[in-house]
Parts: sequence; structure tokens; C-alpha cells
Amino acid sequence: MDERSCKSGFVTLIGRPNVGKSTLMNHLIGQKIAITSNKPQTTRNRIQTVYTCEQGQIIFLDTPGIHKAKNKLGEYMVNVAERTVSEVDVVLWLVEPSTFIGAGERHIAEQLTKTSTPVILVINKIDTVKREEILLFIDEYRKIYDFAEIIPVSALKGTNTQDIIDTVFKYLPYGPMFYDEDTVTDQPQRQIAAELIREKALRCLKEEIPHGIAVSVDKMKERKKGGIVDIEATIICEKDSHKGIIIGKGGAMLKKIGAAARYEMETMLEMKVNLQVWVKVKKDWRDSDFLMKNFGYDRKEV
Repeated sequence: MDERSCKSGFVTLIGRPNVGKSTLMNHLIGQKIAITSNKPQTTRNRIQTVYTCEQGQIIFLDTPGIHKAKNKLGEYMVNVAERTVSEVDVVLWLVEPSTFIGAGERHIAEQLTKTSTPVILVINKIDTVKREEILLFIDEYRKIYDFAEIIPVSALKGTNTQDIIDTVFKYLPYGPMFYDEDTVTDQPQRQIAAELIREKALRCLKEEIPHGIAVSVDKMKERKKGGIVDIEATIICEKDSHKGIIIGKGGAMLKKIGAAARYEMETMLEMKVNLQVWVKVKKDWRDSDFLMKNFGYDRKEV
């Protein structure tokens, strides 16, 4: 691809927890990378996904949500999100369709005034409201920030998502591609495997357990003859009572989590997976620098 006609750059997706950032990311990239769950604090690291097409290349950083921090993990997530905003070429700010703009959104708008990066407002979940209401939402958001563009979409249904790609390219600089054309993510497979297990745990456990769980993949090795990969992982929780819930009666819940995660891993790796999952209790891991580093949080950013 000719550098002079090719555009490439970094784009971050921000928004309060739960607005559908990971769902949008998965839709834009066309395969599952970011984990999705209806619980806040699902995305803990900057998941870097790469979109390549005729126009060039977009590297997406899906940051943790910007919000007021309550503990060390919260502080870490907010710092990562706010720092990312000033390091990228374009900011995509994802919001829900509403004329009520709460303190969370106003806090984000305040953070964005500190950067000169163009901000594209993406109003998600438009499939849940009447068409004529969308103009009202656009008008309300215009009052709190001077957006480069405003795009109403439905990440779930895929409505207008192509418009996001086309609009982002308008603001990216011309230059060489950062990754090979077939690259989709730079996250090691081990980390994606850990995130898949965590997603399935959050899904299966529903409201029974708070989101204070982490997953470490302790072993991931393909067998010499090939075709099968052995994965050993540990789900870390904060209380003994949580451990019991995660394991379930006769180990049923843990089997359910493992089976769901294994299915997705096999799709991702395109080979058979032999998955073993254990559960350990490590109290207050979210307030321990050492444990946070241990579970894959970047040393420089903790």
C-alpha cells in the first residue's frame, strides 16, 4: 500500500462503564477480541485491535471507562484511560441515547477539554429509542463539548458502524501501516484466553458475585504432535464464600464456565483445547500493587 495514499493512526474508545464499547469494538473488527459483559469494569487493560482496509489502518485502544476511582484498581483504570486520550489521533466517545447528561458524562467532557485531539461523539443504542428523539440527544450533547463529528449508531445491530470507520479516516494522518495486514490484535493469546474465562465467569455467575475476580493463565502450551493446546488457568476471587459459588454444587458451575470458555478458545486458536481451571482466594487483590501486576496490569501504569 502506498504511504502517500494510506492513512494510519491510533483511536481510543472512551465512555462510562457499560455503554457498549466492547460490543462496538467487536463489531468494527469483525471478530471477538474485547470481552463483553453487562457488568461494569469488564475491560481492564488497553485492548489494542487493528482494523486494516483499502483506506489504511486504524489501531483501536479500548480503554477502561473514565470514572471516579474507589480503589487502587479503579485509580489504575482511570489513569490509563485519561492518559490514552492525549496519546491518540482521534477519540471516539461512546454515550447512551438520553437528554439527561449526568455527572459521569460531564466529568469526561471536563477531561477532554485538556486535549486538542479531535473527539467524535458516538451515540449508541439508537435501536432502543424513536428516530425523532435522536436529534434532541445530539442537541443536548453539543452543549457540553465542541465535537468534531456526531454519529448515532447501534453497535448491537451494526447500524451506521461503517460511518464510524469512514469518519475516523478523515482525521487520521497519512503514513505507513504499523502492523501487517492480517494482524487483528497485539495482545498475547494467553491474555485473551484469560479474558475469555473471566467473561464466561461473569456471564455464568450473573448477580451472584461481584466483579472482584481476576484470571491468570498459568500454562498455555501446544502439544508436540500439534492440534491440541493445554491451558491451565486460575480464577482468583476475594472471599471463601465466592470460591464456593464459582465452583458450584459438585463443581457444576466451574465446569459450565470452563466449557463455555473452551468453546471460544477453540474457535480463536483453531485447534482443540484441553482446559483446566482452578479457583483461589486472594483477599483484597484489587488493593495490592503486587497482585495487580501479577494479573497482567502494566507495571508502568499501576
